[in-house]
Amino acid sequence: MFQVTREIRFCYGHRLLQYDGKCRHLHGHNGRAIITLQSERLDALGMVIDFSTIKRIVSAWIDANLDHRMILHKDDPVLPHLKLQDEPVFLMDVNPTAENIAKLIYDFVAGQGFPVVEVKLWETDDSFAVYRP
Repeated sequence: MFQVTREIRFCYGHRLLQYDGKCRHLHGHNGRAIITLQSERLDALGMVIDFSTIKRIVSAWIDANLDHRMILHKDDPVLPHLKLQDEPVFLMDVNPTAENIAKLIYDFVAGQGFPVVEVKLWETDDSFAVYRP
């Protein structure tokens, strides 16, 4: 089995609804998405997939949708205020936890036809969440 991994760094803000702790307040992270692809066979060039292809497609999506945005639950009461200020947001149907953001990225990568097996989202230097089906 062959695996390749690409790390994509991005900055985002979020908060967790119905959470009794510091993360109930708006705050930000310097996130690192670690995307692992796997295949039993290599292509004609001897690759699972070219790293630049992952960068071109996945980094572009993260840059356009998650980087320097507030990632919020679609029912977050702060949303109207942010929209009035023309602040960039990305809305989720679930609480924007590290676990759910990792799954969001996984679902995008899989939807592009990549043989993704795992996405890790480092929220801080010492804390990460993993999604693998």
